[in-house]
Amino acid sequence: MQLGKKQLLTVVKMVDFGIYLADPDDPEDRVLLPKKQVRAGVRPGDQMEVFLYKDSRDRPIATTADPLLTLGDVGRLKVKEVSRIGAFLDWGLEKDLFLPFRQQTRKVRAGEECLVALYIDKSGRLCATMNVYEYLRTDSPYGVDDHVTGTVYQISENFGAFVAVDDLYSGLVPKKEFFGQAQIGDQVEARVTGVKEDGKLDLSLREKSYLQIDEDAEQVMKAIEEFGGVLPFSDKASPEVIKRELSMSKNAFKRAVGRLLKEGRVEITDKSIRKR
Repeated sequence: MQLGKKQLLTVVKMVDFGIYLADPDDPEDRVLLPKKQVRAGVRPGDQMEVFLYKDSRDRPIATTADPLLTLGDVGRLKVKEVSRIGAFLDWGLEKDLFLPFRQQTRKVRAGEECLVALYIDKSGRLCATMNVYEYLRTDSPYGVDDHVTGTVYQISENFGAFVAVDDLYSGLVPKKEFFGQAQIGDQVEARVTGVKEDGKLDLSLREKSYLQIDEDAEQVMKAIEEFGGVLPFSDKASPEVIKRELSMSKNAFKRAVGRLLKEGRVEITDKSIRKR
């Protein structure tokens, strides 16, 4: 018998408060299915498919209910409450699923959904984790230039933004492609820019340059208007300033400004860009 998974077990004993189930190969290792979940007509020797978890006293217990997540799976669960020790998630069973603070990649709030995986902690209890990297699959059907949807589950200064494509497959927006366009928990539209040998996906939150330039030009114009018609830096600004103010690379910024200049919508000086 294994916690966190659905399995076929045999009825070995019937009692007033339920029935005991066991694997036929080890009939002495038993688990209780409470009486309220026992269907009418069940007899010793019958087989039943159940899910195993632990009750409020940390005792293994069986249920015929279908959990929203099984061991090693990744899925979105709703936060029911947040306490001083962590959060509790609704996963379709009587006892809520515990999400420890140390397994949160950001602080969660009651009522929202978060992407998690189910694992067994060091004390042998089923828990949730937002660190889903090792649980994501690498056999996606996607190829270069395919457009995908995913959830940002972690952001690293060294590597970029980690994305669970379809909440199932492993993807990464590399550091050079990520300009703070999204936060942990955001669902994003992305373009596949590469498929690694191990099957993991490289992604971009931007289109190819020739397709992205019009959108970038409008973003620059919006920023100019927000600054009162004068952007207080030019295309000679540092990449850090451009990233902070516009969430784009310096090359993309220069292409956008070039488009606006060509269209006669702006004029540029050494220290600013003005709306015409």
